[in-house]
Amino acid sequence: MLRMMEPVATQVPEEHREAEKTGPERGTQTFSAMSKYGHESVLFCSDKKTGLRAIIAIHSTVLGPALGGLRMWSYQSEAAALEDALRLSRGMTYKAAVAGLDLGGGKAVIIGDPEQDKTPGLFRAFGRYVEMLGGRYITAEDVGTQVGDMAYIHQETSHVTGISEAEGGSGDPSPITALGVLSGIKTCLDVVYGSPDLNDKRVAIQGVGKVGAALAELLHGEGAQLFVCDIDPERTQAMVDAFGATAVSDDATCFFELDVDVLAPCALGGVLNDQTIPKLRAPIIAGAANNQLQNEARHSQALAKRGILYAPDYVINAGGLINVYSEIEKTPHSLALKRARAIGETVRRVIEIAQAEGICTYEAAQRLADERLAAARA
Repeated sequence: MLRMMEPVATQVPEEHREAEKTGPERGTQTFSAMSKYGHESVLFCSDKKTGLRAIIAIHSTVLGPALGGLRMWSYQSEAAALEDALRLSRGMTYKAAVAGLDLGGGKAVIIGDPEQDKTPGLFRAFGRYVEMLGGRYITAEDVGTQVGDMAYIHQETSHVTGISEAEGGSGDPSPITALGVLSGIKTCLDVVYGSPDLNDKRVAIQGVGKVGAALAELLHGEGAQLFVCDIDPERTQAMVDAFGATAVSDDATCFFELDVDVLAPCALGGVLNDQTIPKLRAPIIAGAANNQLQNEARHSQALAKRGILYAPDYVINAGGLINVYSEIEKTPHSLALKRARAIGETVRRVIEIAQAEGICTYEAAQRLADERLAAARA
């Protein structure tokens, strides 16, 4: 059992403190954003030698230490990076709560191009900040980072998961994430069509990186007809060659207007919004991307009004978290697989609550998470 870590005062090394002094207005905005999402703490990390600019957001440690991946992305602004860290870390709190795991929610982002700016020193510098938090935050891989990057972080801290199996870790969590998404898709098909059978069902995947590609392989094995798009045309072509998928444009209009049975967003967040929701023709939205709803309250209601079944992202994509939790708890891999397959039943429970109470699935999932968090606080 993971023990909840008490909040600690974070001390930033003297040589990095100047990077945090961006004026009272920036500080006020940060506290306002933290209050909006209910965060415990946010740490800004800077290292001049390696060029590190990172943010670690700890949303909650009520259920246990805050676990969440490290995303590396070329953010348009520091404000955009902060917003992403805050929303993603909050989602991790809900994800762990609904999945029944003794973990809190955290997330980290590095501002930089994952194709050009990675260095061993960059990740080691980040690892020193993770170590500074004394176990309140546990990191892992995410968009823009890989198992090899975790190995460099591991040189500076033990508070990292998803390291290679050769080093005693559980390796890439993407396959188990995909397995959980597959289980959730089957549940949604059963609710909408009366059967979980994927044979000849049309599934469109936006983003065929690590998770999206693993999901495509699983869906192909179940007999689904695949439609895929990605910002990297080589990834799209790989799916066409391997699974006979149909390539579609990554343009939002083209993807979201597809006449398919399931749309599976597996790239970045905010894709379900005022522009895309009116275009939707698919009766089911079930994918691995985090924060798919640009505005949770408004856009979850918009989907419900259109009669579209939405599998809340932090419910259906919990397989990766389950995988690294198994690594931390040192439980058999078979148990992680069993828990990932059970995600379909969690999705079903969310749908049943929504139907019984006349609320949208996002609200039903939040209710499940809030109940567990409230019980832990009590």
